[in-house]
Amino acid sequence: MKLCLCIYLCLMVSSTAVLAQQGKVARHDFTVVSEPGISLFVREVKSQGQKSNRPILLLHGARVPGVASFDLPVPGGSLAADLTQQGFTVYIMDVRGYGGSTRPKEMEEPAEKNPPLVRSDLALRDVDAVVEWIHKRTGAKPALFGWATGGFWAGYYASLHSDSIRAVIMLNALYGGSDKHRMLGHGTDLEDPNHPGHINPSVTPYRWNTAESLFGVWDKSIPESDKSIARDPKVAHAYEEAALSSDPASTSHQPPAFRSPNGCLEDSFYVATGRKLWDASFIRVPAMIIASERDFWSRPEDRTTLADELVHAPKVKVLVIPGATHFVHLERPERGRELLIREMIAFLNSMP
Repeated sequence: MKLCLCIYLCLMVSSTAVLAQQGKVARHDFTVVSEPGISLFVREVKSQGQKSNRPILLLHGARVPGVASFDLPVPGGSLAADLTQQGFTVYIMDVRGYGGSTRPKEMEEPAEKNPPLVRSDLALRDVDAVVEWIHKRTGAKPALFGWATGGFWAGYYASLHSDSIRAVIMLNALYGGSDKHRMLGHGTDLEDPNHPGHINPSVTPYRWNTAESLFGVWDKSIPESDKSIARDPKVAHAYEEAALSSDPASTSHQPPAFRSPNGCLEDSFYVATGRKLWDASFIRVPAMIIASERDFWSRPEDRTTLADELVHAPKVKVLVIPGATHFVHLERPERGRELLIREMIAFLNSMP
């Protein structure tokens, strides 16, 4: 069944190269079918003429889709391009409901009619489809990198499908190391006030994200009043533009806004209250845990517990980036971005 699905996916891929090249980096966009009715956007980023057998798949977080997160067209805004310069072929995907991938029909309906959409079980189906497609395309198992919710998905996927990947890297990911979280846990707007430990029924299936909402917690995480000390304004502007343009309906909303599913918020609430939705002891590939010192999403207890429970990972690396925020890969090199990339590359290069 697995082999049949892989063949089906490969036949359904649209492999037309539609993007111009920037410098020596070539970009190609594809469509991969996850399951009937669900098509996924995937971007390949690699050096021109490169025949790499070192693929890596990047997973976005809870709100902003893949390209806006990892491949902005400005210096310091493309983690993908920086990794290609070190010989990796990089793949960026959008989980269903995000960016260029199929949006569930419920996202066209009023936001109060359905439960939160695209929980982790569905996200992992999409990740599996793209991992299989990458393996077929390159002949190699990809490494998996995830940021925030993407890191949670990456670890979850690795716990179920270690045989399909080469390594897993989780940046600022929740794991369930504590039952306290000031933004997501008990006593927050995510909790049903009448049923503690249950998701609030007021949490909608999806949400509209304005440009302003992209920078609220980011700005608070940067201690300087001048945010440009930590964040290049050109990167911030490109991030805003790419996030808004990821949704064709963004201009129909005032102010302009893009949609994202809320299923990951329900999952994050449970994890923030101490529940574990997956078990790290099932991961059997090298694992790297990265946390920003000023992260507002993951907690020290998450990385400590995760590291302790990676009992069958042949290699475990834990890195805390001093002074960095949740958005470290979009900040200036000296604010942690350079260290992040250097340590990721060293870890991946240490794999046999």
